Amino acid sequence: MSKKCAICFLSIFFSISCLLPGFSPAFAGTVNLTYSNFFPPSHTQSKLAEQWSRAVEQRTAGRVKIDYFPGQTLTKGKVCYDGVVNGLSDVGMSVLGYTRGRFPLMEVGDLPLGHGNSRVATAVVNEIYQTMKPAEFSDVEVMYLHAHGPGLLHTRKKAVRNMEDLKGMKIRCHGANLAIVKALGGTPVAKSMPMTYQLLQKGVVDGSVYPMEANKGWKLGEVIDYATLCYSAAYTTTFFVVMNKDKWALISDSDQKIIKELNDEWIRETGEAWDASDKEGFKFLAEKKVELISLDPAESARWAKAVEPVLDAYVSKSQSKGIDGARALDVARDAVTKYRKIYN
Repeated sequence: MSKKCAICFLSIFFSISCLLPGFSPAFAGTVNLTYSNFFPPSHTQSKLAEQWSRAVEQRTAGRVKIDYFPGQTLTKGKVCYDGVVNGLSDVGMSVLGYTRGRFPLMEVGDLPLGHGNSRVATAVVNEIYQTMKPAEFSDVEVMYLHAHGPGLLHTRKKAVRNMEDLKGMKIRCHGANLAIVKALGGTPVAKSMPMTYQLLQKGVVDGSVYPMEANKGWKLGEVIDYATLCYSAAYTTTFFVVMNKDKWALISDSDQKIIKELNDEWIRETGEAWDASDKEGFKFLAEKKVELISLDPAESARWAKAVEPVLDAYVSKSQSKGIDGARALDVARDAVTKYRKIYN
């Protein structure tokens, strides 16, 4: 066969192949991806993200490869989502609340709904997404969502034993937490988690709301003196793991199926890891001799009642944007009830 004929044959073969079900240009070679994560490399969720990357490579037999960039070395947490959309990274993990208003329906997942633990919260946010299919994620391919355990109040120098103690205190928070802190009488200061250590250390803020795990995972237990276990008003934070749609399209149907199956596994793995990290956070506070403050039943009920308007405001605000916030809240509450029976 002449060189010209060989080239012609290959061209015809490729053209026909493109019409076959499941054909993807990725078959011609490896799909190389970059993964941006704001968590520092030492954090459990960073390690899990890297393990997911390696598992993708292994299960696709190297047809999909991922270069992993933790600690905001590729994109900052606040711009991670847009970075994936625009191709600055191919995969990204960050917090929905860092771009407040961008995910109006999924904000329901961050509300104080009494999740109890991360396994519940993670299952709930994925169920909300699967049930509601919010259009706000239409510009990416969602791998999976996850959520940390109860977000509690941590303070420096001043203990908070009731809502009156919180009045006027500057509390670092983000996303839906701003409304929660305000409802409880504090002064919200909107800043991202990577800034929290320095804000507390330098006294720029008087405290912060975050899950127990961050006391060790982000070393925040080094710069606080008290932890108020305000479970009745505890929120959670929804994290996304998303992929650029064009890059997802380069992956073959069979490898996409493999990745989706892996994502389902990582929903469970991630929820369990968050809960294990919360236990480590409690141990870390004990080592640092941080005082744990439990609310008595009457005070706990006061905190719960104080944050009820935050849920009502979510429904009103979402409906003003043409989003069925009432249904989303019902889905979330039903999911919390269901998964608390399983995981509590």
